Amino acid sequence: MDTRILRILLKKEIALIKRNPLIPRLIIAMPILVMLVIPLVATLDVRNVGVVVVDNDRSELSRRMVADMDASEYISVAGCYFSYDEAFRQIERGEADAIVTIPVDYLSDLGNGKRPILDLKANGVNATKGMLGARYATLSIASTLSRWQAEQGIPLPSVESSVINLYNPTLNFRNYMIPALMVVLLILICGFLPALNLVSEKESGTIEAMNVTPVGRLEFVLSKLIPYWVVGILVVTVGMLIGWLVYGLVPEGNVASIYLAAILFSLVMSGLGVSIANQSSTILQSIFLMFACIIVFQLMGGLFTPIASMPRWAQYITYLVPPRYFIEIMRSIYLKGATIADLWVQYLSLFGYALLFFLVAAVTYRKRA
Repeated sequence: MDTRILRILLKKEIALIKRNPLIPRLIIAMPILVMLVIPLVATLDVRNVGVVVVDNDRSELSRRMVADMDASEYISVAGCYFSYDEAFRQIERGEADAIVTIPVDYLSDLGNGKRPILDLKANGVNATKGMLGARYATLSIASTLSRWQAEQGIPLPSVESSVINLYNPTLNFRNYMIPALMVVLLILICGFLPALNLVSEKESGTIEAMNVTPVGRLEFVLSKLIPYWVVGILVVTVGMLIGWLVYGLVPEGNVASIYLAAILFSLVMSGLGVSIANQSSTILQSIFLMFACIIVFQLMGGLFTPIASMPRWAQYITYLVPPRYFIEIMRSIYLKGATIADLWVQYLSLFGYALLFFLVAAVTYRKRA
């Protein structure tokens, strides 16, 4: 490899990137938008679940149950009715997610030592909110009953327990998402943009002029990738700074481990981008192929859906998805403070995929006379 030729080509690539009206803006705006907007939008924290109550008891206890549910930060009582049909219409209009029916003589039955059953129905159209709404309402009612029975002097057989949430004590979904969002940035910066850059050389015809020069294919491809590698590392740095300054999230582990994982994943995506560019004749073809890979990576890599919740056959497929390993590394370092020794399998997998994709890129790239 001739380093002098590589330096000249790098200067040319940097000049082209600066002159491009889109790429500099994309490089600056994308990490800021991804790290500021997606953690606020892509969340599984469900709050303000709408619950309607059918109060057939109309007692002091039933009114207290409704008030306690409405005071919860997770539940919003959309209405209290004396008819089930009126409450069900709220579900049909999509204004509520669960119905709680308090039976007749509920308070008197409790006073006589009976255990009347509350009826809870959840809206299955929005399964997540319906299920959580019923769960929140059950917990709120149980808490109200415990306090009421304690005030009335009724002995309660109870088992005390202490719950501690490890690594993410507040169970804030942002702490789970922010480390993994780096994968989106590196896929676009180090995979998508280099592929478009290489294919644009084909469409414009400049690659044919380059092919008849003494410039080797290694120098040519490296000159296309190195600027985006540098930008990828800068983008990861900006993402970590935004996570710290805006959300107060800092890595529990070593930052150098994050950069090593980012470098390996950048190599993986660059090799994939070059391989796709080698097989594409137009920018449109490369865009379709890259988007297909991005969709699979996001759905199967564990970014939004936990891998453990997937079917068994799908979990085996995720081992073929490189972002899986990068996401596991980022979350483990950020939340658990894991080290390279703890994550050597993930690091080795990224290294193996980087070698594989670069081998494919080298085999499929040909200088044309």
